[in-house]
Amino acid sequence: MLESGCKALKEGVLEKRSDGLLQLWKKKRCILTEEGLLLVPPKQPQPGPPAAEPPAAKIKELHFSHMKTVDCVERKGKYVYFTVVMAEGKEIDFRGPQEQGWNAEITLRLVQYKNRQAILAVKSTRQKQQHLAQQHPGHRLRSASNSA
Repeated sequence: MLESGCKALKEGVLEKRSDGLLQLWKKKRCILTEEGLLLVPPKQPQPGPPAAEPPAAKIKELHFSHMKTVDCVERKGKYVYFTVVMAEGKEIDFRGPQEQGWNAEITLRLVQYKNRQAILAVKSTRQKQQHLAQQHPGHRLRSASNSA
């Protein structure tokens, strides 16, 4: 269980292309949860007792609520290359070993998250409609008879 209270569904190392001019591939420890993808800098070997997790400031979260899609899957050699497209249009490129199926797992979890959000939105709308119907019992009947 992570500090955020989310359960880690998949954990491993992916490479993320940097935004800089050289666009180097940097290894990131990735943790997939029901809420999104956490990117943690790989642990640095340090002398002394084992260090705790890196400070929260170093952990980058790609939350599903800000993700649009997982795109551009390409298989080259031992790697699968894919792009996470964020809602604001930013694209984040990743690559990982083909056999680990990260792109498929992220896509599946993104779809499940969006479906849960859609169901919650429908339930919320229905509750609002029921609440309005209870406050104004005759209003719904009149509008229903007008449409008939």
